Amino acid sequence: MAKEYKTTIGLEVHLQLSTRTKAFCGCVNQFGKEANTAVCPVCLGFPGSLPVLNREYLRNATKVALALHCKVADRMKFDRKNYFYPDLPKNYQISQYDMPLSSNGFVMIAEGDQVKRIGITRVHMEEDAGKLIHDEAGLFSLVDFNRSGTPLLEIVSEPDMDSPQQAYCYLTTLKAILEYLDVSDCNMQEGSLRCDANISVAPKGDNRLGAKVELKNMNTFKGVRLALEYEQKRQVKLLSGGEKVIQQTRLWDEHKKTTELMRTKEEAHDYRYFPEPDLVPFKIDASVVEEIRKTIPEMPSDKRTRFIRDYKISDYDAGVIVADKSMSEYFEETIGLGGDPKSMANWLLSDVLRYMNAHEIEFKLLAVNMPAKALVDMQALIDNATISGKMAKDLVCDIMATGKSPAQIVKDKAMVQITDAGEIEIHAAEVIADNPDIVKDYLSGNEKVFGFLVGQLMKRTKGKANPKLANRLLKKRLDKEKR
Repeated sequence: MAKEYKTTIGLEVHLQLSTRTKAFCGCVNQFGKEANTAVCPVCLGFPGSLPVLNREYLRNATKVALALHCKVADRMKFDRKNYFYPDLPKNYQISQYDMPLSSNGFVMIAEGDQVKRIGITRVHMEEDAGKLIHDEAGLFSLVDFNRSGTPLLEIVSEPDMDSPQQAYCYLTTLKAILEYLDVSDCNMQEGSLRCDANISVAPKGDNRLGAKVELKNMNTFKGVRLALEYEQKRQVKLLSGGEKVIQQTRLWDEHKKTTELMRTKEEAHDYRYFPEPDLVPFKIDASVVEEIRKTIPEMPSDKRTRFIRDYKISDYDAGVIVADKSMSEYFEETIGLGGDPKSMANWLLSDVLRYMNAHEIEFKLLAVNMPAKALVDMQALIDNATISGKMAKDLVCDIMATGKSPAQIVKDKAMVQITDAGEIEIHAAEVIADNPDIVKDYLSGNEKVFGFLVGQLMKRTKGKANPKLANRLLKKRLDKEKR
């Protein structure tokens, strides 16, 4: 009988904070500046330069810790994490080791109908390293130190996840919380949000964890899930064949969809941590912590509960909407303009989202071409029978593609639906005359063919006939044929 295995996953998320200046100096903290133009003696580690903690960095870091239900430390300090890498100008990184900002938090994730608590071991502060830019031919690498000293948080989870899908749910939930806090743009493509994963596999029933493998170089949440799925299978295959899993760090290859050995894993002592001599241990007054706590906005889970209660939309719809801060704000704006909550949710989660996914548009850019008023106005055109729901599906795409108002597009394309009963009856008579066999089949009791006849009527009117009126008039005319 094949042996069964358990999977244990923990995640380390690195978050760049959107402060005006860097963590320990006055250099501007801005992505995309010309290489090596946002640097100074402090972030380059020149002899005699002294770091000074950024107050905004500390406040935003504390806000994140509180939102993740962490206990903020009464006393904390910074440490030097020593290692050599070409993009680390000081040969050490200012981080936190044994006295971090906060610890013992949690995040609640929903996977289908199941809700699970994922522990947060710690949220600590550290500075980011620089960035290596590699020549495509592999002949050389250049170093950009602009990112050196950028304010960074490391959010370390407990090993509470037992599947790649749970890890994916944790990351999407965490990202939503961070976006609502407005402390980072959470842009994975620009490196504002990065994730390393630790995964181990062991036989079921064994209380010990298997050898831990760290995964790096994953640029999307989907990439994290794929890398974990691959590594899970790799480790199970090794163990099933009587081999051992070696503790190591592996890189995810997005093109090959495989993990590859990077190095054997370092232990904490390899970094030779010691207290940062230029930054003394310090406290945050409890009153300051409470003041920061009051600045935390409504979180996604609370907003989801409110949307279900106040707007009477489904649990699923509310969950999808609040997972994206921009979508939740857009949705509420449509309600404020008089939109029906259920109608607005249906459009957002179907045709609007489908168009945006197909064209790889982020939701926060939706209002550029389709302001909330446009969606409300479009629904009004359906409600007053100017257009049909089917016509509106095309109209959504036209609005998002052109930025024109619904009324203007309806006018330009002559999209007004036919509501004249006399005109529809003429088309109904033509459909009946042109399809005698189908009509005979219907009159014999096969009502399934009615849909075909309706389709023919809509085709004759180029989809402009009012669907309800078309159904009623066609049925009425067919009933006359029975007599």
